[in-house]
Amino acid sequence: MDTTVVGIDVSKDRLDVHALPGGESFAVARDAAGLEALVEQLQPLAPKIVAVEATGGFETVVAASLAAAGLPVVVVNPAQVRAFAQALGQRAKTDPIDAAVIARFVKATDPEVRPLPDAETQALSDLVARRRQIIQMVVAERQREKRAAGRMKKSILRLLKALQKELTAIDDDIDDAVRGSPVWREKEDLLASVPGVGPTIARTLLADLPELGTLDRRQIAALVGLAPFTRQSGQWRGRSFIGGGRATVRSALFVGAMVAARFNPHLRRFHQRLLAAGKPKMVALIAVARKLLTVLNAIIRDRTPWQPA
Repeated sequence: MDTTVVGIDVSKDRLDVHALPGGESFAVARDAAGLEALVEQLQPLAPKIVAVEATGGFETVVAASLAAAGLPVVVVNPAQVRAFAQALGQRAKTDPIDAAVIARFVKATDPEVRPLPDAETQALSDLVARRRQIIQMVVAERQREKRAAGRMKKSILRLLKALQKELTAIDDDIDDAVRGSPVWREKEDLLASVPGVGPTIARTLLADLPELGTLDRRQIAALVGLAPFTRQSGQWRGRSFIGGGRATVRSALFVGAMVAARFNPHLRRFHQRLLAAGKPKMVALIAVARKLLTVLNAIIRDRTPWQPA
């Protein structure tokens, strides 16, 4: 018998549900009563996968509620679902149609079900994300300060002072969260033992890459978006590219790679060897970032700090 898969289209106030192969469709409100009714209707179906489309954060409580009920949940990328719909020739777009397309998408692609981040990890991820937002605001205000004068400059300076105060408070909250957890404290110390990895990079990995140490090097590189994909057709050979994955983690690893290429003896030799072989600087830096990720993955897996040898 065909296994059951479920697609859920999430909007602000409503959840549209479609199950395959039976074709059952229904809708519930996106509130406590609606989520309870959703679980009650899905559990008898014993689905292999319940797919929820990422919708600006509205999907978080839905995915958490389903996972808490023991249902296998995946959060799918809306761009990939839309591209799949276009490949099917599905031009019409309504919430019930989208739910059916999501169900067909997961039935065709069979994505791997991974545990969702727990509440503490999600809270840490929110704090790290907020820190990035504040830093972006600080950078923007400092750029405006260069062109400002008079009262405008005073306004910018007041805002910068407030932003710096809030950044310090966020850093304290992140420090309390990480150092207050024995597991996170151990992992942060292991990650920070690698030259080129500081507290910011370590905490970004803790918050946004909880799978670190549980996957092999190819899987973790693909998850972050550091696995190159090739482009070729017939005798034509295009350049390889990286992309997708978790951009926040990839950005943090690039910063770590730039530092490690100078101060980490092992990765510095690796970087210099690539440059000597004629590799472009950006290609060499990407390779260092991928190698750094492989090292960090092994360190967390084996619970062994960095060994210079």
